[in-house]
Amino acid sequence: MATRRKEIVAVAVGVLLVVAAFVVPHLGLGVVTPLINATPERFRAFADTAPIFGWWDAHVGWGTIPAIVIGAAVVLWGPTVAQRLPWRAVPWVTWATACAWAFSLAMIDGWQRGFAGRLSARHEYLRQVPTVTDIPHALRTFSDRILDYQPDSWITHVSGHPPGALLTFVWLDRIGLGGGAWAALLVLFVGSSAAAAIVVAVRALTEESTARKAAPFVAAAPTAIWIAVSADGYFAGVVAWGIALLALAVGRRTRWPVLASAGAGLLLGWGLFLNYGLGLMVLPALAVLMCAPDLRGAVRTAAPAIVVVLAMVGLFALLGFWWFDGYHLVQERYWQGIANDRPFQYWGWANFASVVCAIGLGSVAGIGRAFDIAAIRLRPGLHMLLLGALLAILFADLSMLSKAETERIWLPFTIWLTAAGALLPPRSHRWWLGANVVGALLLNHFILTNW
Repeated sequence: MATRRKEIVAVAVGVLLVVAAFVVPHLGLGVVTPLINATPERFRAFADTAPIFGWWDAHVGWGTIPAIVIGAAVVLWGPTVAQRLPWRAVPWVTWATACAWAFSLAMIDGWQRGFAGRLSARHEYLRQVPTVTDIPHALRTFSDRILDYQPDSWITHVSGHPPGALLTFVWLDRIGLGGGAWAALLVLFVGSSAAAAIVVAVRALTEESTARKAAPFVAAAPTAIWIAVSADGYFAGVVAWGIALLALAVGRRTRWPVLASAGAGLLLGWGLFLNYGLGLMVLPALAVLMCAPDLRGAVRTAAPAIVVVLAMVGLFALLGFWWFDGYHLVQERYWQGIANDRPFQYWGWANFASVVCAIGLGSVAGIGRAFDIAAIRLRPGLHMLLLGALLAILFADLSMLSKAETERIWLPFTIWLTAAGALLPPRSHRWWLGANVVGALLLNHFILTNW
């Protein structure tokens, strides 16, 4: 009964947060608003559907029917299929479902507007790709071009991230896969693969049955709305596999723990050069270590990962980019832009409403069960992963460096929260999966999201 009460409280708080975040912007409460110093036109452009970045637009598209079919199939048969499949097939089927679900949601907005054209928009990375003719020079001078109001400043998204994000799309262009469609496909495939990484990590740290229960929730999560069309989906996929490899090494679920640990370091280190905020992935990584019965042994297992991360930081420094210089400059660039007009008095709590929208009420209910002190003392894997992701979100919010757009910016953290549904009683899984799927469909059909 106590755990049931936690579910109810968590869902009630989530619903109240979302309702308040959507209603408050229209009450005229001074600085408790998503945008200050704004004309009505600017408010509609940047805060029309706060706390989600988008515009009210009831619409259907080519992806509507496939999305409904995939969502219904996951609700009706997902839990049963996840239990009956051979384990080796579970991550692959989870990935394929997540990929199809994300693509169908994107296609509700159409091929160009919803998918192929998103990463070639005015402030996106692809607009900068043609200007990078000398990669070593671009790395050496990267920090010099972060601040705004310079003749050669990087465009918004390039300046707001380390060089790895831009380099990814430059390399893609160099091998002949230039343009928005190829970039979107890369993001879709890597981002949706995070679903497989999560079930692999959960199995490595807990029981296989828990991973099977989590599979339908991560396969048809509302986070897919932003996975397919935002570079943050790519970032999320990269670091998710970093955490999964670390979990395999620490959980001794692989024959080559040293190699798995080094691979984790490679991916998590690369993540540092995709997004400055991914330094907070140290918290889920620590959660993985905390799951080990022998903490000293876990630290020794993680040593190759630490060495590889430090080596990657050193390599970029040798090539001319010092991560900490970029981090300090990007904070200054952040406050040169719209951040000054996004008051923390609203976004400090409304960011969490966007998290609720991104993970769905089913996952929120599961998070309610994660706060079980007796269970946490035993350091169970899924509980620790959820707490690590929640702490990362909390620190990201308190930094005041991600006010608004957190439904996509926090994808590397929120995707882990979607697995919380595995903590719910199995008999309720279809109901909660239904809540997540319906929520995603409503949001995607009534709001034209910016990503």
